[in-house]
Amino acid sequence: MQNNEKENFTPRRLKITDNKKGFIELLQQLSICDSISENKFEERFREIDSVGDDHVICVIEDEISGKIVATGSVFIEKKFLRNCGKVGHIEDVVVDSSVRGKQLGKKVIDFLTDHARAVGCYKVILDCSVENRVFYEKCGFKEKEIQMAMYFV
Repeated sequence: MQNNEKENFTPRRLKITDNKKGFIELLQQLSICDSISENKFEERFREIDSVGDDHVICVIEDEISGKIVATGSVFIEKKFLRNCGKVGHIEDVVVDSSVRGKQLGKKVIDFLTDHARAVGCYKVILDCSVENRVFYEKCGFKEKEIQMAMYFV
């Protein structure tokens, strides 16, 4: 990777204008994510933004194309355990298929874990597919127990 390429991919917080830069289309590479209106996007953005550091969405914009090419989020759970400790939950990590292999996923994870550490979390957890296990191990995560889910729709 050339030095100038590194500068084209800087992680930052989601902005309200990122909907027009392919943010929802990027999420569609991860899971079911219907197209939403500009108003609905702005409404959800403001809702998330209103909780400040308790829910942070990281994006990486390709500064040449202006397209959002990577994202992930972390939300902070406030607990009574561990002397009223906090846990960061990482969700919705995806890198656009056209730029995979450029360490952008690692940049997103580093941004999110740094945020969790900065707000006082004692740990960060996430769920991932078996296929992504090696990637998260390279990011410093360790397998622990199992995940269970109950879907309502």
